[in-house]
Amino acid sequence: MSSPETTAETAHGHGDISTGMAAPSGSGDSNASATRITPGNALRPEDIALEVRTGLVKPTEDAAEYALRLGDDALILAQRLGHWISRAPELEEDVALGNIALDQLGHARSFLTYAGGAWEKSEDDLAYFRREHEFRSAHLFEQPNGDFAVTIARQFVVSYYQFELYRRLTESTDGTLAAIAAKAVKEVDYHRDHSAQWILRLAGGTDESRKRIIHALKLVWPYVGELFEDDALVTRLAEAGAAVVPSSIREDFDRLTGEVLTEAGLEVPEVPAAPGGGRRGQHSEHLGYILAEMQVLAREHPGASW
Repeated sequence: MSSPETTAETAHGHGDISTGMAAPSGSGDSNASATRITPGNALRPEDIALEVRTGLVKPTEDAAEYALRLGDDALILAQRLGHWISRAPELEEDVALGNIALDQLGHARSFLTYAGGAWEKSEDDLAYFRREHEFRSAHLFEQPNGDFAVTIARQFVVSYYQFELYRRLTESTDGTLAAIAAKAVKEVDYHRDHSAQWILRLAGGTDESRKRIIHALKLVWPYVGELFEDDALVTRLAEAGAAVVPSSIREDFDRLTGEVLTEAGLEVPEVPAAPGGGRRGQHSEHLGYILAEMQVLAREHPGASW
């Protein structure tokens, strides 16, 4: 494994990015974040399934649709991040990105298990046996990994968005959503630290690494706006205290991401917004490929116990 002072070799097919800068002072422990495991007696997907099965909890139709959105975001991102295992530019990043993917998968399992309670569907039913237009993930989560800088730029946006969302969702009047968020926010806090450290390292590394993170942010930023769009569903749930209005977290997101970018000597890209539509089942061309990979075994062997 390379030391912090050396330049890491990049896996074949993912570009040649210098990742050998030690984390700048003030950015935290360079070994922190995604390699940690969050302890505690958190609500597990199995606990949610039991509560749903025994009738202790049953989401409303609106709450289920909301949980489906959050679960789909996490599920698709977990699938994307899993591709980096054995391909990351440092051995430690194989572990870190793999752990982030596992955290996201855990969030997805919890949200989808709860959502399925409204329709008598399991988490596997929702993950493996829906068609593309039935998914509700925002476009950002389905974007290709690109090189390492693009993955970090995407993760930077995702983690700061999810942290602000889950932090507020812990106060939901829906007890199950609040419990899922209480566990998720602790994990996403590590994801946030991890991505911020890499933004600083890439921006302060070689000319090539800086050029790539600038380009990566330009590729990712068109998809930011969709994360903060309000609609009738979240408005109804927010009025009941169950959900978070996306637009209400935009100010904190802009401020906190802006602080990191300023420290890195970078600017928020001025790029036109992408159309979006994932919450309505209108997806980019990339989602179909992810679902094909993810669903193939389950659909070939629908009765199997995985």
